Amino acid sequence: MSMNGGRERLVVIGGDAAGMSAASQARRLRGPDELEIVAFERGHFTSYSACGIPYWVGGDVGERDELIARSPEEHRARAIDLRMRTEVTEIDVAGKRVRARDVDSGAESWTPYDKLVIGTGARPIRPDMPGADAPGVHGVQTLDDGQALLDTLARTRGRRAVVVGAGYIGVEMAEALINRGYEVTVVNRGSEPMSTLDPDMGRLVHEAMEGLGITMVNDTEVTKVLTGQDGRVRAVATEHAEYPADVVILGIGVRPETGLAQAAGLPVGQHGGLLTDLAMRVRGHEDIWAGGDCVEVLNLVSGQEQYIPLGTHANKHGQVIGTNVGGGYATFPGVVGTAVSKVCDLEIARTGLREKDALRVGLQFEAVTIESTSRAGYYPGANPMTVKMLAERRTGRLLGVQIVGREGAGKRVDIAAVALTANMTVEQMTALDLGYAPPFSPVWDPVLVAARKATAKVSAP
Repeated sequence: MSMNGGRERLVVIGGDAAGMSAASQARRLRGPDELEIVAFERGHFTSYSACGIPYWVGGDVGERDELIARSPEEHRARAIDLRMRTEVTEIDVAGKRVRARDVDSGAESWTPYDKLVIGTGARPIRPDMPGADAPGVHGVQTLDDGQALLDTLARTRGRRAVVVGAGYIGVEMAEALINRGYEVTVVNRGSEPMSTLDPDMGRLVHEAMEGLGITMVNDTEVTKVLTGQDGRVRAVATEHAEYPADVVILGIGVRPETGLAQAAGLPVGQHGGLLTDLAMRVRGHEDIWAGGDCVEVLNLVSGQEQYIPLGTHANKHGQVIGTNVGGGYATFPGVVGTAVSKVCDLEIARTGLREKDALRVGLQFEAVTIESTSRAGYYPGANPMTVKMLAERRTGRLLGVQIVGREGAGKRVDIAAVALTANMTVEQMTALDLGYAPPFSPVWDPVLVAARKATAKVSAP
């Protein structure tokens, strides 16, 4: 029984994908007379697509509101007491309560809970260097961030942009700024862009980005952001050079936002994300759940916890949490590490393990790379694509796939994602009954061509 007149109270920290999916699913299962739901969100927006921000900035998505799946008013209409612009500053696990502060007024109050959901998300990594907080330097993690960047672009006369980092956000923001007519330089500390790929596949992305007019500077760290007399950014400096900039985008990744949880003594893993069981319950805590970009997930291929902040996972976590909080039963078994991205017309996809991931967990493998096309070679619009495949030595178990190509390349990675989840061998994959007609693929789909080559390699004496 609860402290709340017979009703249980669910408190949710974070109003985006995981938190509000959990709240909505719990509400479907239990009405307001059984379960009171209070949710806190420190920003201006709820239930939005952070993944869509680069496309909004670049002009592919016209209006900010198109990225919002459910507004605060829509949540409140479903009997969720959603408190916007309110930041939770402390979790009192022993007392089963949270302290929250109104961002605008500074007023603080405690709210007791029976069940707690932590969906605090991730925060952009801001380099610890002079000028990183100067006006004109932007991270892009939330809708508030996206709006601030668009406001800066509207006010800025110059057309020179520097993107720091060449992961998903970096390459997507480079595309967005190219689309807006900016001169774009990407400064990347890795040897090639997209460190989620092996360097030989990252090289293909590098060449394509330069072909789009983006200046790529690899193997280089930004050491400081230089400002003008007005205090605004004017350039970024590396050890050997300066790159003029009217706007700087930080695309060097994110970290789990778990300071609040760590201060409360909740368990975090080696990547800094909260650790949960299969039901997304925080380990060792009966009444606390966590999901989304603040947790670590099990990689089903490596068998190890990994930090993979993606909206797909966050929404699934929320469904699982909401089901369990609402009295049902659901689990989240883990991921295989699938992601797709694009920079202009180049599609980039990966799933499973890279070479260095396999080596780190002690797996021996064979790697093959093939060139093919998205359609039958004679059919109009056939585009080249490169597929790299890793298979375990001796057993032939599929370990990972990376694909770089033009239209029709990216979503082919889903074939491999399913095969990885099903623990298939590359030989079993060669028999997959995939859809074929000349407008869709060659007779042998590129993924199956790679599987054939991998089969021959793992079975060679």
